[in-house]
Amino acid sequence: MSELKGTKVAILATDGFEESELASPKKALEAQSIDVHVVSLKKHGIKAWAETDWGDEYPVDKVLEEVSADDYDALMLPGGHFNPDTLRTDEKALSFVRDFFKAGKPVGAICHAPWILINAEVVDGRRLTSVPTIAQDLKNAGAQWEDSEVVCDSALVTSRTPKDLNAFNNKLIEEIKEGRHRKQHA
Repeated sequence: MSELKGTKVAILATDGFEESELASPKKALEAQSIDVHVVSLKKHGIKAWAETDWGDEYPVDKVLEEVSADDYDALMLPGGHFNPDTLRTDEKALSFVRDFFKAGKPVGAICHAPWILINAEVVDGRRLTSVPTIAQDLKNAGAQWEDSEVVCDSALVTSRTPKDLNAFNNKLIEEIKEGRHRKQHA
């Protein structure tokens, strides 16, 4: 029996998420007996972007209005171009993200997903990485950007691209385990 059984993680995404950046972490989390919900702005499926063209449609488990950060132990944000660009302008999405930071819960963000963190105003003074094309955006928001496979700063786990997914998934799971351990011994 996994020590993470009963743990719940939200993956916040909408149309245009990078397919591997949702599918790979979801599979890795579920392999640890974690209950994973895809949370989105709309009830019906969301369409992936698979590197150069539209990919598969993924089912949505919960609509953003139905959930709060209190319902989950951690948050995961996949990248892609369209997905984070849409979410970073949605106040409900930004509030949802901020609430995970206020509670000190683990948050994972890969590729372009840190755009959402900029608009949620949670990157100032933090070390993180992302796809290199948004490094300047993060620096302008006060982040200490570094070009590394995975960076962890106070339960915020970030990675650059799909090639970093193994390191990203492993570090996110490690942070979720630590968060769960702290919660049990609080």
